[in-house]
Amino acid sequence: MRAKLGILVAAAGLLAVAVPALAHHGFDTEYDAKKKFKFEGVVKEVLWTNPHMRVHVDVTDADGKVTTYNMEITSPNSVQRQGWGRSSLLPGEKVVFEGYGGKVVESRGSLLSIAKLDAPDKPLFVQGGPEAAAEGFPGQR
Repeated sequence: MRAKLGILVAAAGLLAVAVPALAHHGFDTEYDAKKKFKFEGVVKEVLWTNPHMRVHVDVTDADGKVTTYNMEITSPNSVQRQGWGRSSLLPGEKVVFEGYGGKVVESRGSLLSIAKLDAPDKPLFVQGGPEAAAEGFPGQR
């Protein structure tokens, strides 16, 4: 009886660990490395959500059409370790950002870097952290 209980507890523990691991997605699942872009726009919203933050940026094309880019970033904790605070990037601020477009919806992307338009050489966020920024903006390894 004790052996059956031990097997049941071990199986439940393994299942509890495996389900969250399966839920996490990789870059290639959602984003296309061949769809790299760089735009200027206006911050619409910054969402401090787990497991990934999001920044929504409105980009106006030459014809005046506005497209909102929904850009995924790492976790709020990682962003804060890079020096961000909740007031570092606010709605209405002009930015230059670089990222990869989504496989299905190109305007839903993975953010590589973002900087305020008046200080494009001082990124607020660089994928890979400050060490990557030291290697050169936008900081890809």
